[in-house]
Amino acid sequence: MIEVQNDHRVIVAGVDGSPAAERAVEWALEEARACGDDVILLHAWQYPLVAMTAFHSEAWPALAQGEVEKVAGDALDAVTETARKRVPEVRIDSRLVQGHPGEVLVDASGDARLLVVGSRGLGGFTGMLLGSVSSSCVHHARCPVVVVRD
Repeated sequence: MIEVQNDHRVIVAGVDGSPAAERAVEWALEEARACGDDVILLHAWQYPLVAMTAFHSEAWPALAQGEVEKVAGDALDAVTETARKRVPEVRIDSRLVQGHPGEVLVDASGDARLLVVGSRGLGGFTGMLLGSVSSSCVHHARCPVVVVRD
């Protein structure tokens, strides 16, 4: 669960480096600005499956687990810094969590007012409307979910 540090409501936005996730962060920031909410940018990573996210290159499976966590954290820090500069009036925090992205985001939804994710629709089926992570969030989150499409 995401620990809420004040009386503000929290929007959790999933971050993975994809264009859809970037748009999800933008959407979450604008919603937070309009409603006075805080934002938590959340990046879930797995070892060695981390190579499947947009932050990471095909060379990543050769990295040790600690190296993967550091690079993932650095990428999340860059996204967080950019978000803070873009919308300085919104309190923005970030969390790097090891685990399956769908499970981590659903867990974080327990204390959130809203969960915002991007949908890359990456799967074996061209007509898929949602990717597996966004689908998991829509079906299992404990708060409303916004899915931002490419």
